[in-house]
Amino acid sequence: MSWLYGIGLYIRHKLYDDHLLPTHTVSVPTICVGNLAVGGTGKTPHVEYLVAMLEGRYKVAVLSRGYGRKTHGFLMADDKSTAATLGDEPMQIHRRFPEVTVAVCESRIRGIRQLQRMVPGLQVVILDDAFQHRSLKCGLNILLTTADNLFVNDHLLPWGRLRDLKQRSLAAQAVIVTKCPEKMKPIDKRVIDTTLHLPAFQHLYFSRMRYEALPEAKKPLVISGIANPQYFFEHIKATYPKATCVAFADHHRFTPRDEALINELAKTHDVVFTTAKDYERLLMTNLELPISVIPVRVDLDVDTKAFEKQVVDYINETLRKVVGR
Repeated sequence: MSWLYGIGLYIRHKLYDDHLLPTHTVSVPTICVGNLAVGGTGKTPHVEYLVAMLEGRYKVAVLSRGYGRKTHGFLMADDKSTAATLGDEPMQIHRRFPEVTVAVCESRIRGIRQLQRMVPGLQVVILDDAFQHRSLKCGLNILLTTADNLFVNDHLLPWGRLRDLKQRSLAAQAVIVTKCPEKMKPIDKRVIDTTLHLPAFQHLYFSRMRYEALPEAKKPLVISGIANPQYFFEHIKATYPKATCVAFADHHRFTPRDEALINELAKTHDVVFTTAKDYERLLMTNLELPISVIPVRVDLDVDTKAFEKQVVDYINETLRKVVGR
């Protein structure tokens, strides 16, 4: 079945490459954070990293499809927004950056044009998971791939976890190897660099996830509905070996049955630990234990300055071109 899926992808990309399907550009600088896999590479934390890096310098907006929301069309986040109206990931970003414009729209083109009309002085749009959205030509594409499952070693669905062709990686100007070990040796980075064998125009960076300090607890119940909860569970288990970890599917909508299960498990625990993304959906349930969010932050370590320079140089150059028209 993978070959059938691959043929469909090839035809779709060929239609765009031969201009038989339209590709649009916009005047505002656009930064796309995406991947080739079906999830679990850390897109939203990296979007948050970009927002934190840029919000003090530029008028920033974040645009997402809003996967899992119950609404349709273009919608901007406000103080009444929930995971049901925005989707869990945009709501997570909005909660952390309430002063930054966060919007959702199925069409990235329509969404950006709406933002340009509604946000005076807009200077940069960060797109969460738009790498496969070929109708928009982004100015800067950032491709994520995990250290333990590089896209070059993976396979198309359903055999592997790739939702797009490997050669589509050439559309990116930057590749970030995510979820690296805390103390990654230089030789390990060189091995990955050699394995990826990126062309000269692509910049390679390495990032790791850092969870904030765990709150005090005796026996936590850990709830997760993210694509790859392994790292999260391992982090909790390192401090609380007797913690009970329960995994649901990515973007899982908690049902009354799930709620009853969690409340039953909660009787033998003293707190619920969860991710910022899951928290947005758990808020809409009636849990009998307090919920503690364990925030995760991206750390590029020695790559921080080089990555920041690439991003800022792209934004400034694009803005200069717009002004010079």
